[in-house]
Amino acid sequence: MKRTKLTLPDHQPLIKICGLTQPENALDCVHAGADAIGLVFFKKSPRNICMEKARAITRMLPGHILTCGVFVNESFDFIMEHVERCHLTAVQLHGQEPPALVEKLAKKNLLVIKALFAVKKPDLADALLYTAASFCLVEYGKGILPGGNAEAWDYSVSAEMNTRVPLMLAGGLSCENIQHAICLAKPGAVDVSSGVEKIHGVKDIKKVTAFIHKARPA
Repeated sequence: MKRTKLTLPDHQPLIKICGLTQPENALDCVHAGADAIGLVFFKKSPRNICMEKARAITRMLPGHILTCGVFVNESFDFIMEHVERCHLTAVQLHGQEPPALVEKLAKKNLLVIKALFAVKKPDLADALLYTAASFCLVEYGKGILPGGNAEAWDYSVSAEMNTRVPLMLAGGLSCENIQHAICLAKPGAVDVSSGVEKIHGVKDIKKVTAFIHKARPA
């Protein structure tokens, strides 16, 4: 698959709706104003998706929408197989991946998001190791799963992070706290999953619409 040069929207914050599993639901999120959708390729996640279903989702979406695969401690070859077969334009690394993997993926003209955590490694102090990333996603990191586990945290901590790449804020975000979180952290992007869900992997479009309107009032 040939990938064209990525362009990010001029508005901020960029809004990523993560953990989608159904094509129509993903398309409804885009119609509500989402800039990016996330597809989780992690078997222990309740939102895990197979390549066939992921490909069905990406084929339905407009070309300007970022289609992001979420991976946890996977190899370059495993990630690139999913990128090619599922038509992904972005990858999110949500484990203890080394900076070299970020650099190698970035050279493939992919938008690369590297997760950092407030309470475990890699932590906020490691941000300068990942300057090849397009975004550093920051979240709490407490819980059984690698993701946010629906736990809100002190978002102001991320505003003090020393990074040369834009901040993507995540972890426990919802319609109720998104405006306050943005005021505290001033991120270039926000990422939400459980905060706008009906059930695991299916988003409540009313909540998605409300979240986007509050995150980006203009």
